[in-house]
Amino acid sequence: MSESTHHEMWEKLNMDLEAHDGLLEVLGKFYGDIYLSQENRLKGAEYLDFVLSEVHGLRIKELQDAKAQGRKVVGTFCVFVPEEITLAADAIHVGLCAGAEAGSELAEQLVPRNTCALIKSFIGFKMAKLCPYIESSDMIVGETTCDGKKKAYEAFNEIAPTYVMEVPQTKSEAARELWKSEILRYMKAVEELTGVTITAEKLKEGIRIINGKRRALQRLTFLRAASPAPISGRDALLVNQISFYDDPVRFTAKINELCDELETRIETGEGVAPANTPRLMLSGCPMAVPNWKLPYVVESSGAVIVGEESCIGTRNSRDLVDESGATLEAMIDAIADRYMKIDCACFTPNQERLDNITSLAKDLKADGVIHYSLLFCQPYTHESMKVDKRLQAEGIPMLSIETDYSMEDVEQLKTRIEAFVETLA
Repeated sequence: MSESTHHEMWEKLNMDLEAHDGLLEVLGKFYGDIYLSQENRLKGAEYLDFVLSEVHGLRIKELQDAKAQGRKVVGTFCVFVPEEITLAADAIHVGLCAGAEAGSELAEQLVPRNTCALIKSFIGFKMAKLCPYIESSDMIVGETTCDGKKKAYEAFNEIAPTYVMEVPQTKSEAARELWKSEILRYMKAVEELTGVTITAEKLKEGIRIINGKRRALQRLTFLRAASPAPISGRDALLVNQISFYDDPVRFTAKINELCDELETRIETGEGVAPANTPRLMLSGCPMAVPNWKLPYVVESSGAVIVGEESCIGTRNSRDLVDESGATLEAMIDAIADRYMKIDCACFTPNQERLDNITSLAKDLKADGVIHYSLLFCQPYTHESMKVDKRLQAEGIPMLSIETDYSMEDVEQLKTRIEAFVETLA
């Protein structure tokens, strides 16, 4: 597909072509510096590079072609929106743009300046006409995972009609019933959008496809426990980020191929860094494309990242939906139970997350943990103190980082991270 055809497609989506060209140029250079400069990358990384190079191009063309055939596109911001149900209605489920400073000043017309970067980003991308995924979506789904998002969706709804799922804030039986009712409400909304009635057979297939994707990601997580580390944290993060954009069946096949390559590397003792390189795990806020700043700084500071405890990491892939249900009711219950295992910082109390971080750090043989919070993100900044206390008790060092999407603090972050890595050597 030629660049001119891309432009024609973007123009039909009412995007700001000049600003979008500028964004892609900057991101292309950014990607080259952070990713293509890596040594000893996997052959399977060619797939990652291709997907990212065409994330606003060929993938958008696929969405437009599907829409021309009558299929619907559902755009989401959060791992709580059940992809199994979207697929069961023959719709396409995609993540929306939210990882760069694009349009931040415009966003401040709708939300306060001291709002977290992720919220300002998804509003800014829409207001600046820079996200072809938002413009391709027939339905945009938000969720009440934090007060900032909850209030932002009210404002966002004025410029992009947004369906909001209510996520409970506790793990009580009443909360689980509320969540099940929200899943049923979402299923009805998707059926109305698509004109497709979700049957047990269709939902079973949706569950099978998404569980397959999660199993491929679980396999990747397991292989990263090897020493020397067989894949960089940057490339592994890219895999997790792409899982929100690419076709799930194609993605699953490609990541299993990449894992085959990783297994060969592990057998021969080959790695992306020497075996004595300090191993770090990232924990905390999600990192949407193109939020690659912290992983780049960490892996330029003498360490290698071996895992991510976040929504764009193990929180999205750790738990499967029970596939044994034969009826629609049983499958809905299985979906409700699986999603209630998500240990988002919105929950109180949230002991599961402390347990999961500790066990993951041990499984991955991490020498230390960097807890990452976006500025003004209350849930994760609060929990960083509890995480630190728990990890200290387990003898696992932790560094707490608060930052945003700008590059202004890179040198300051590098100084702090280098000092932390030195204590682990």
